[in-house]
Amino acid sequence: MLIARWQIDARFGHKQAVIDMLQHWARVIAPQAGLPTENGHILTGSVGALEATVEHNWEVADLTELDRAWTKLAAIDAHQQWGKDLEPHVVSGTAKWNIYRVL
Repeated sequence: MLIARWQIDARFGHKQAVIDMLQHWARVIAPQAGLPTENGHILTGSVGALEATVEHNWEVADLTELDRAWTKLAAIDAHQQWGKDLEPHVVSGTAKWNIYRVL
């Protein structure tokens, strides 16, 4: 099993909007890409992490499952619009993916 971790920093005063939008994405868009809502977890910075950081972690079986989801996402118009709607709430250039293997 892998954890695919997408991390982004919210603009000052916009963290709740980012969280709300990620929750919406998990409910509406993720299932269309084959990512069951129950496999996703949203985390925010607390102690020893930037308070502005918001992470969305997804449990996937392997890289093939993750690649399949990413391929489907590219074809979902709602995902593209969601990204445009999210942009004003985040710090440009802070989005990144990390993939971790669960032992």
